[in-house]
Amino acid sequence: MEEHDVVIVGAGIAGLATAIALKRVGVKALVLEKSEGLRATGAAIGLHPNAWLALEALGVAHKLTTTTYPPLRKGNVTNIDTGATQQITFPQPDKHGHESRPINRKALLEALAEELPVDTIRFSSKLKSIVNLQAEEGSSYAIIHMENGVSIKAKALIGCDGVHSVVARWLGLTAPVNSGRWAVRGLAIFPEGHGLDVDFQQFVTIGKRAGFAAVNDKEVYWGLVGKSSKGEDIPHDPEMIKKEVISNFAKNFPTSYLRVVQHSDLSTVTWAPLLFRFPWDVILGNLSKGNITVAGDAMHPMTPDLGQGGCSALEDAVVLGRHIGNLIIKNKNLVAGDQVAEVLERYVKERKWRVAKLIMSAYLAGWVQQDGSGWFMKFLRDSIFYRHFSSLMSNDKQYDCGKLPCVSSSNNELDNDPRKIY
Repeated sequence: MEEHDVVIVGAGIAGLATAIALKRVGVKALVLEKSEGLRATGAAIGLHPNAWLALEALGVAHKLTTTTYPPLRKGNVTNIDTGATQQITFPQPDKHGHESRPINRKALLEALAEELPVDTIRFSSKLKSIVNLQAEEGSSYAIIHMENGVSIKAKALIGCDGVHSVVARWLGLTAPVNSGRWAVRGLAIFPEGHGLDVDFQQFVTIGKRAGFAAVNDKEVYWGLVGKSSKGEDIPHDPEMIKKEVISNFAKNFPTSYLRVVQHSDLSTVTWAPLLFRFPWDVILGNLSKGNITVAGDAMHPMTPDLGQGGCSALEDAVVLGRHIGNLIIKNKNLVAGDQVAEVLERYVKERKWRVAKLIMSAYLAGWVQQDGSGWFMKFLRDSIFYRHFSSLMSNDKQYDCGKLPCVSSSNNELDNDPRKIY
């Protein structure tokens, strides 16, 4: 049986960021990923000021804050039915100068992975079962059994394995529910340059909402959200998805949007139902049990209407790393048992109200923009939500998750210099 201090299940944003946070406080983690390589489902991701603060704490922000990724400062929302357009503004830069920026998701994952030792991520590793083992003198361990027959013993297990998390299911968390909407997303590639401005463009009509944003001068991130219909059969082949968007779902949308979709890199085109966990299930559910907990989508799957799924996952990593780092400062090392369980409980207590609010806010943002054509819904959408978009989003997007502690011991001479490679 292999033995590791911490095992992380999932090499997505939450898993890689958590591994970096632990590395910064002197703990080497093993990351188990069921895929054969880094996955970049979603094509791109919007990183808001709260995410940049987390990336700074992890020591990764400087690799991404370049002119390659222009900031989002304003956008235009066009009503397809009336032709009316109104402008929205994104929150002003925070006191650190951070702004919202669309980032290539693959580039983010690669930037995170580069910070970890080469043997940290173990690909093609599928989890089979979990056992919580109580050992002598109050020590407890997580025993992870893999489908290839390998067993791993860990002082802590962190589930970062996404919406359909095996670890969340083991904890007894309720399964995510369908929001009644689906999303198609992709990345358009223009080798000679797209010639678009950097303003975010959104188009709304009854039951559908679409938009695009320039990631850089050659890449454009696009998406389409629709309401699920009974018996609706959405193809899963990327070429068929693209054709369905152009010829059916978005056939009445502006040519500028259809042009972007037409240039899609098919490897980035995906369709998926939008799932979320009820906020009260996050508040009242078992987000940790002993030395096992969850982070990212495994803890708080949410709809993408606020663009906070990946951002909040980065926050999770920093908060978890801070609590474990404080334990190491106290004990000089990571000791299996009750103290690890208490640390994970403190992490959960700090995170659950924050992410429950994000889940609810994201759901309401999607509902306001898409659900219904009556005068009241139009009033909520056009006169309140879009008109006050910046102020409504500001508090959530300028949240500061804090820093990682500076940890040093006789065995680990570590500091919190974000540019230092250990």
